[in-house]
Amino acid sequence: MNVLDKIERKTRWLAIPNLMFLLSGMMLATYLLQFALPEENIYSYLYLNWDLIRAGEVWRVLSFLILPPMSSPIFILFSLYFYCLIGNGLERQWGTSRLTLFYLTGVVFAIIGSLFTGYATNEYLNLCLFFAFAALFPKFEILVFFVLPIEVRFLALLDAVYFVYALIVSPWPERIAILLSVFNILIFFWNDIYRTIKLRSSTWKTRRNFKKNMR
Repeated sequence: MNVLDKIERKTRWLAIPNLMFLLSGMMLATYLLQFALPEENIYSYLYLNWDLIRAGEVWRVLSFLILPPMSSPIFILFSLYFYCLIGNGLERQWGTSRLTLFYLTGVVFAIIGSLFTGYATNEYLNLCLFFAFAALFPKFEILVFFVLPIEVRFLALLDAVYFVYALIVSPWPERIAILLSVFNILIFFWNDIYRTIKLRSSTWKTRRNFKKNMR
């Protein structure tokens, strides 16, 4: 049993069933509330701001997690549907406790990143959920905007390009936030990455030796 398994066993009491359904529902409620009351600017009460937290608005440490994507209504609905889809897939594959641990670890890293950036976003956290889903189900097909079928591994490549681009053009504080979110992926998939590298290295050596012997 590795360290991650031991941590998971000790934190099972934190497990939240249907976590992504719950978060997506809260994001949808936030969006609908903002739509119904545009003059109230609901979002402004939820984003993470350390000055306001120190002033007593402590809910902001976590409330940024229920901010919906800043986009058109159609894209928001698609994103929330997608969060539910990948959350359900990860929960069935990993179990409730590991998915909850993965998400909470990402939350901790996002908050740590906010100490450098001054703010926190759930964008990279949710993208890391998608990377995890793509790693486990690379050939799973989804309907982009409910119309175009595409395998998630190709979407994951696009997201990887976005991460690299963001690392290049962003200032260092935001780069730190991005790297911390990626670090969460490495923690949970290090054994798989190591086995893949070891297998490919062994395959490459076998081919090289075979070619040598054939000369």
